[in-house]
Amino acid sequence: MGEGFGLWRIGDGVDDRIMSLISSANIATGFHAGDPTIMRDTVRLAKQHGVGIGAHPGFRDLVGFGRRHLNASADELVNDMVYQLGALREFTRMAGVPLQHFKPHGALYMHAARDEQLSRSLITALQLTDPTLHLYCMRESLTYQVACEMRHPTVTEFYADRDYDSAGSIVFVRRVGRLDPQAVARKVLRACQEGLVRTVDGADLSMQFDSVCIHSDTPGALDLIHATRELLTSNGIEICGISAPAASRPQH
Repeated sequence: MGEGFGLWRIGDGVDDRIMSLISSANIATGFHAGDPTIMRDTVRLAKQHGVGIGAHPGFRDLVGFGRRHLNASADELVNDMVYQLGALREFTRMAGVPLQHFKPHGALYMHAARDEQLSRSLITALQLTDPTLHLYCMRESLTYQVACEMRHPTVTEFYADRDYDSAGSIVFVRRVGRLDPQAVARKVLRACQEGLVRTVDGADLSMQFDSVCIHSDTPGALDLIHATRELLTSNGIEICGISAPAASRPQH
């Protein structure tokens, strides 16, 4: 959320309508998108709707929207992420709301998922700055493995608007086309009820997750979120935020 810069807006420009339908928001922190005014406005919007707030730091790449890989050391990337975390945290303090979680964006998220050193350095930094921040990651990632080893709270994700390969990784696409809302909703419902998702190879893959992610810059994101929420709730699946304190939340 909040993925714009100045007068530019990414996606359909309906953050206010999306915010009323979700339980947690990943707010851009200035490097791949976002600026101070957008960050503050998005934090206020999340507060208004009772939505849990997470920092969403990315590569220092406004032009590429953080979806191009940049070569940098683990120390440099962690410093960039801590810098962005601090920026958003001040706006949450001004608004009088807690910062709930931390989720790297785009190519940086995928880089950490494959890089043990970066994941370990990031989690060490989070434990020094705020050990209660839940780290969003994929269960099939080195980030998750390291977080479990270091006993850092996690929220594992299922991507509603992305395809999966046979290894359990999301298939990277720089520009996602418009998707069928009902097909996306049925995909999420099946993952919730059966723990399965159909891969790009046509096989069924077992999935375990805590949270469903839909990107606000996916064309028609509002329709995807509406359809998914309606289908889940009509099937008795409650949508809620992180309720358990970090110390008591089970590690998987």
